Amino acid sequence: QVQLKESGGGLVQAGGSLRLSCAASGLSFSGYSMAWFRQAPGKEREFVAAISWSGRSTDFGDSAKGRFTISRDNTKNTVYLQMNSLRPDDAAVYYCAADRGGFLSRRHSTYDYWGQGTQVTVSS
Repeated sequence: QVQLKESGGGLVQAGGSLRLSCAASGLSFSGYSMAWFRQAPGKEREFVAAISWSGRSTDFGDSAKGRFTISRDNTKNTVYLQMNSLRPDDAAVYYCAADRGGFLSRRHSTYDYWGQGTQVTVSS
């Protein structure tokens, strides 16, 4: 059974940083592209960042560029999202997702597996 478990969310002041982790099990992790999405109340799920199976290719949504980085450790079956210079509009539930396809995608429908999400709250 495939499981993606996010952690690292919480409350942070504007301008602060958080690192989210997503631990995967039940799949051949190194064969999957991984991504982070987020969803705020009343809004659609939004692409944040994606990383290829090797970690050599990454892609970021406009809101994440220059502030967030994505990385992975295939020896630990874990993908990370480092978030810096957080703003109140970054507050959302953050989800990690896995895609067995070979291309990075910004479309949530592309992804095969999803975690339950972790809440990020940013105070102003």
